[in-house]
Amino acid sequence: QVQLVESGGGLVQAGGSLRLSCAASGTFFSINTMGWYRQAPGKQRELVATITSGGSTNYADSVKGRFTISRDNAKNTVSLQMNSLKPEDTAVYYCNADRIRRITGWEYDYWGQGTQVTVSS
Repeated sequence: QVQLVESGGGLVQAGGSLRLSCAASGTFFSINTMGWYRQAPGKQRELVATITSGGSTNYADSVKGRFTISRDNAKNTVSLQMNSLKPEDTAVYYCNADRIRRITGWEYDYWGQGTQVTVSS
């Protein structure tokens, strides 16, 4: 099994910053893509940002220029630095690990339990 544990959510005023972190543990050789998704009340889960093991990144248009995703392959961690936060960034943020190489083969789409981010106006 692969476990993802997030930390760093909380309450912040608009314009402020938060940093989310996620650590992957378990028995595996590598993780191809790690990322962050979010789900606001009444809305579908949406992509925030992803990063591959090679460092290629992808961001939602709504967060470009404000959020930065980073990764430590040796520690199997991924972080999301969120600056200039807006009330519309309020959501539960989920860590995702996709295309994981294990002794039994490839596995896909593991999720963390989620961490709440609330931005007050």
